[in-house]
Amino acid sequence: MDAVIIGMDPHKRSATIEVMGGDETVLGRGRYGTHESGYRAMVRAVRHWPERIWAIEGCQGIGGHLARRLLADGEQVVDVPPKLSARTRVFATGQGRKTDATDAHSIALAATRMGGRLRPVADDEQLAVLRILADRRRSLGEDHSRMISQLHRLLLDLVPGGAKAFLSAAQAKELLAGVAPRDAAGKARWRVAAELVSDLERIYQRKKAADKELRELLKATGTTLTSLHGIGPSAAARLLIEAADITRFPSKAHFASWNGTAPIDASSGEQVRHRLSRAGNRQINRALHIMAVVQLRHPTEGRAYYDRKVGAGKTPREAMRCLKRRLSDVVYHQMVLDARARAAGPGGHVGAATGSSAAGSHPAAGTSEKSLPGPATSDPTPHSSRPFPASAPCRTAAAVKRPPA
Repeated sequence: MDAVIIGMDPHKRSATIEVMGGDETVLGRGRYGTHESGYRAMVRAVRHWPERIWAIEGCQGIGGHLARRLLADGEQVVDVPPKLSARTRVFATGQGRKTDATDAHSIALAATRMGGRLRPVADDEQLAVLRILADRRRSLGEDHSRMISQLHRLLLDLVPGGAKAFLSAAQAKELLAGVAPRDAAGKARWRVAAELVSDLERIYQRKKAADKELRELLKATGTTLTSLHGIGPSAAARLLIEAADITRFPSKAHFASWNGTAPIDASSGEQVRHRLSRAGNRQINRALHIMAVVQLRHPTEGRAYYDRKVGAGKTPREAMRCLKRRLSDVVYHQMVLDARARAAGPGGHVGAATGSSAAGSHPAAGTSEKSLPGPATSDPTPHSSRPFPASAPCRTAAAVKRPPA
């Protein structure tokens, strides 16, 4: 008997499910609460299908709490991306109207048609802890940015010309010490600015403690991502969380397509052009962008590569896209090496793949700016030891005429 698919549209206090057979026949449906009795009733309702797979939308978001409970009960769970279920709903119904029931149907339909290509959800406690800490660290960073913006606005009225762009709490405190407003509005601004400085000092301490905790946990995972220039504890943690098992990407091009750094082929007729990808995992894309910015501020291989692209006629924005695409290869290569080291175990010999560089952590260059990944290969390690070649082509959104046949 083939396994049935149980599509679930999860919410905080309710879950709507639909049971679908392999031939896309609807076998059952229902709506249940997420409290203990409602959850148990939902599990009992599907027990007469012993071969079953739960397809839950957004397991890294609102569906996570139900996915974890099902995994703890020994159930098999796969993650259905929200965009996939939304497109399935539109194509299946011809319109975008949505209810919990139609959402559950589109989730089940998407999982049935995808077969075994959806990512199984694993109960990895180490990654779960890493996600909690990484989310907390990101929240602290957002609080820091918000407070700094508020402080700059207040200092602009208190200090002629305002403060410099990159401002620390100690520097802000020094500026406030030299200001003594006499009017009521000025005194209120000074008091609020002083409170913000105190809050920033507490945020600094919490960020420092969060970074230390992340580093310790990253060390336990055995990752070497933080050895790459521009990758800090937060970015390394985010890469491990979002990518999970790096071996699920057959090549560096597949990884670049997933994270949105690979341009998309938009050719038509004799016009050959590629455009910027707005899709992909935006959190990983952000981590790669920060990595690129950090490398541009220092005399790194990334800086030299960027300068060569600008010298070849690329605009600064196009050169940045090329650099991010190349850094995607760097990260992929490093994660593949880490995965092989873990597979070899302590004292094992990982070995080197054909064409890999044992001298550095940078990947091959070849023609990795291609828009979409090609056929999967058995060896996911990039082939070449040259990290940032001077002559590698980089496709951008500029139109190019095809040569005559």
